[in-house]
Amino acid sequence: MEKDLVVIGGGPAGYVAAIRGAQLGLDVVLIEKDSLGGTCLNRGCIPTKVHYKNAEFIESIKNSDKFGVSIDGFSYDFNKFVERKESIVNKLVSGIAELLKSNQVNTISGLGKILNPNLVEVTTNDGVENIECDKILIATGSTPSLLPINGNDIEGVVTSDELIHMKDVPKRITVIGAGVIGVEFSSILNSYGSEVTLVEYLPRILPFLDDDISKRMVVSLKKAGIKVNTTTKVSEIVKDEDGSLIVKAEDKKGKEVEFASDTILLSTGRAINVEGLNLESIGVDYDRTGIKVDEYYQTSIPNIYAVGDVIGGAMLAHVASHEAICAVENMMGEENKVNYNAVPSCVFTFPEVASVGYTEKQAKEEGLDIIVSKFMFGGNGKALTMEKGEGFMKVIATEDKKIIGAHVMGPHASDLIHEPTLAIEKGLTSHDIKETIHAHPSLSEVFLEASMGLDNIAIHLTANKQNVIRRAK
Repeated sequence: MEKDLVVIGGGPAGYVAAIRGAQLGLDVVLIEKDSLGGTCLNRGCIPTKVHYKNAEFIESIKNSDKFGVSIDGFSYDFNKFVERKESIVNKLVSGIAELLKSNQVNTISGLGKILNPNLVEVTTNDGVENIECDKILIATGSTPSLLPINGNDIEGVVTSDELIHMKDVPKRITVIGAGVIGVEFSSILNSYGSEVTLVEYLPRILPFLDDDISKRMVVSLKKAGIKVNTTTKVSEIVKDEDGSLIVKAEDKKGKEVEFASDTILLSTGRAINVEGLNLESIGVDYDRTGIKVDEYYQTSIPNIYAVGDVIGGAMLAHVASHEAICAVENMMGEENKVNYNAVPSCVFTFPEVASVGYTEKQAKEEGLDIIVSKFMFGGNGKALTMEKGEGFMKVIATEDKKIIGAHVMGPHASDLIHEPTLAIEKGLTSHDIKETIHAHPSLSEVFLEASMGLDNIAIHLTANKQNVIRRAK
């Protein structure tokens, strides 16, 4: 078989790269050893959001009295939750297959191995096939990273890959790691009725977010009944006589503590997936943090490219897809680069959290003099009609009022973050936002008000609560 481009990996980077390559006139083959859609569709973004929506519905029922509706003694059928999740995943997987077919991308189910810069070997159920090609794109993603402690292989200790396929809700669960995966599962399972304990080695949860978001989220999690333990170092996992799993750890004061549960989730990050690719033999430069690429996603071998989780950095599905488009366009001489300062990230908790651009800490570390403005959802009419007045929109700008960061905690944060993302991508200022009419009543008004606050002219914010100039010095 001879092809212009071989894409190894069919996740949000790989299948997008294959389709974009076909659109640009390339003869493309896509190799995927598992299911199309990768981790995101089969074990990550989509199935967790199905569970999140179920949990959100449960939370709405619990709070129905606020709307004058009385619901007594409700119950749920977890089997139907699972059926709904699998139905949605299967529909989307089929949709990707149809997209690839309609774009005339040849898809092979098998394991790809790069024999040389112009030859890929594919092992399938029917045998081995070699594909000659002009270019190769590696998009093999990542896998859960296991915590190197004794007991991480005991039955009942799982990663997100296993937990997402749960058939029953654990009565008690200890979540080790308070990044996105750990905090999201904590929120979902708490709503399902699990007794949740969250354990984090660092001083704060969601450490990549702005400090104001991390601090406030701890309050929300505890208010919901989740036990949050930060600055806590896990030493080992054991099983006691009654079958309970025990996490042994040391707290911030150096005191030994134990957390008992039926299930333990290890959510301590992800590792790049390069197994079986034969990278060392062919001379592709990489280390445990990722395959090394330049700004055009070329590896140390000019006609081999890599994108997505496998190159490290922001391991987000939407980043992987965008990198894939850029990489293929660069292959074809259409120069394209990713602006990593305008990458939105979202955390599906109660309430939702989203972030883009600089945090205050990052701005200070880079020596930037900044202006910070914050507007609370409690001052937004639409939020109050929804009984979701908790949280805020925080906007960070340079002294010339150019927006460089935004952080949201509140209803539909994952939707609201895209206006500030566009503002950062296009270099907009607070004046540009002020001159743009925002519908009323709408949640989008929190960004308008926070942006106007950068100039001390927010309408629904008292004068003594408007922006603060924070100098890096």
